[in-house]
Amino acid sequence: MDVTASPLTQRRPTRQIVVGTVKVGGGAPISVQSMTTTKTADVDGTLQQIYALAAAGADIVRCTCNERAAAEGLAQIVPRSPVPIIADIHFHVEMALAALEAGVQGLRLNPGNLRKPEEIKLVASEARDRGVPIRIGVNAGSLHPEIYERFGGATPEALVESARLELAYFDEVDFHDVKISVKASSVATMIAAYRLASATFDYPLHLGVTEAGPLPGGLIKGTAGIATLLAEGIGDTLRYSLTADPVEEARAGRQLLEALGLRERRGLDLIACPSCGRAEVDVIRVATEAQAALSALDLPIQVAVMGCVVNGPGEARHADLGIAAGKHRGHLFIQGEIVRVVPEADMVEALVDEAKKIAAEGVTARLAARDRSAAAEAAADRALLLDDQGTDVNHAGERIERIRRRADRA
Repeated sequence: MDVTASPLTQRRPTRQIVVGTVKVGGGAPISVQSMTTTKTADVDGTLQQIYALAAAGADIVRCTCNERAAAEGLAQIVPRSPVPIIADIHFHVEMALAALEAGVQGLRLNPGNLRKPEEIKLVASEARDRGVPIRIGVNAGSLHPEIYERFGGATPEALVESARLELAYFDEVDFHDVKISVKASSVATMIAAYRLASATFDYPLHLGVTEAGPLPGGLIKGTAGIATLLAEGIGDTLRYSLTADPVEEARAGRQLLEALGLRERRGLDLIACPSCGRAEVDVIRVATEAQAALSALDLPIQVAVMGCVVNGPGEARHADLGIAAGKHRGHLFIQGEIVRVVPEADMVEALVDEAKKIAAEGVTARLAARDRSAAAEAAADRALLLDDQGTDVNHAGERIERIRRRADRA
């Protein structure tokens, strides 16, 4: 499908920003976002959810940064995430600065909650110096009281005015790496607000109906608002805000874009870790070879290529199939369970062979056929890698120490 030849209204031109490796605006493919529901301090649990979101179609994932433990968790999460991470900041400027120390690829600031001009400009200056974009996340439920009173409520005009004032603070420190959202729980208000924002700003717009609620009503409300705007050529990235497993948000966003012809339909869904300091193989090479070999099969399967056996199977346990690298060999896993150990040179071939068998026999049958000694071999390899490399190959400890020093000075 040629996504550049959509019969929908031509997309309105916007500036382009880059969130990690994901381009937003400026004609880039519309990206899908979601947010973790775990405690960010729970590093392993959060990473498992991030990998599940990536497998479901999320291009960018947001994590809350509401306390120092969350910022320290981000320092460990960011280098191991398969997608860029945005820190969600509400009331505390210290958390925005700590998240930047943790290495996040983006910030989301709520103008109604972080109100002091000097603090807003401080965060923008720090983000500018690090090349980190910020989303101005205006929300109808948290408007500044002065704006709410001036406009007589959370009107579309009030939402856009809130974003305009925040941009003015950013302009003062020459920061322009911005995207904007003007969300409301009312679909009609949301649509009107984004239409006005599109006519007012040339920054990329992040679409969403906030607090849409549980399924199925939340899905209907989110689709009504987001799809209407996308059909009008408005929007550069999106998130469904559902009271549900966030995987449902990512899946819905991806399916909506495919249904509108704005993203390519996919059979194979291959995710891969970003090749952090613990990687035992050339992850990029293995992932590229696996992508080519598995794409030829045209199977609707989720496959993960992970750089190490220490974290890989657990982080990508939601994938149908995956492989993680140990010392000169690969650990094949199905939904997080190790089923076979193969030589490093045979990793891609093993993935292809197992993918065919899963398609023919199903996941349950393949788990039943696993090599019973594989789990013990994987455990031995994990122990060996930890002994050789230590527990902090990504230097998260250094980032955490900087976060703590900054907190102590505050």
